[in-house]
Amino acid sequence: MIRSQRWKGAAFTVPFQLGFVFLYLLPIGYAVYQSLYHEQQSGLGLGGATEKFVGLDNYKEGLTDSAFMGSVLRVVLFACVQIPVMLLISLVLALLLDAVTSKVAGRFRILLLVPYMIPGVVAALVWINLYSPDVGPLTPLGEFFGFHWNFFSPSMVWPSIGNLLTWHGIGYNMVIIYSALQGVPRELFEAARLDGASEWRIARSIKVPFVRGALVLTGMLSIIQMLQIFNEPALFRNITPQTVDDSFTPIMIIYNQAFNAGNYHYAATLSVLLALILGVGSFLFYRLTSREVD
Repeated sequence: MIRSQRWKGAAFTVPFQLGFVFLYLLPIGYAVYQSLYHEQQSGLGLGGATEKFVGLDNYKEGLTDSAFMGSVLRVVLFACVQIPVMLLISLVLALLLDAVTSKVAGRFRILLLVPYMIPGVVAALVWINLYSPDVGPLTPLGEFFGFHWNFFSPSMVWPSIGNLLTWHGIGYNMVIIYSALQGVPRELFEAARLDGASEWRIARSIKVPFVRGALVLTGMLSIIQMLQIFNEPALFRNITPQTVDDSFTPIMIIYNQAFNAGNYHYAATLSVLLALILGVGSFLFYRLTSREVD
């Protein structure tokens, strides 16, 4: 009887298992297979091309590719600034929502989630128009206050993208953190208030420690998303190609190698390398932060 119930329970996971195998494991395995080969042209290229097994040569080339490794470093440095800022704003908003009544929190929660509901490409197009010196309101507004900024200049393009990503992501992260706050026993707050603790002390000493797990989760998701950033820089490249080139982010390099240069094997290699970097980075982040959570 118990074994029958176990099999029935396991049957509910079959759709997920099939999707995981066909949509994740098989593509990853095929990418690893492609990365071990190199397409070699015969003659002047008129005789066609043959695939040659090269082992780890593509990986050696990828690890010494200054453009690819430079783009990874560029995005990592950007993530070290953008992710903490975004999570801090999300945490503050979640704490503010937790301090009001559930009715008021429900209204503002939906309002703050609206940016996340907008597709990323649409959000990027909206902000590109807002940044535009010709049709956007931000440039003349800055000039009114004495600021002469160009959101598409080399010194401003990363802050412009960071502002867009923060605006788009704070709602989602705020909901996760706010949900964790709802699990904190309310009796702790009442006991702290009876002992004379201020709301700031309650938030710092009780609420924030209880949501560290949610902060770790949102941090890991943000790291994975950040190293795969593509839509926003690609759209910015259409506006300012002299600032955002085709090697601006790792995914842009992979896309260019696969669909513009036609070098699918090298693109697969860079994809595997990026996946390994993501895995190692997420693992290190989890190990460093989970100690505090425990």
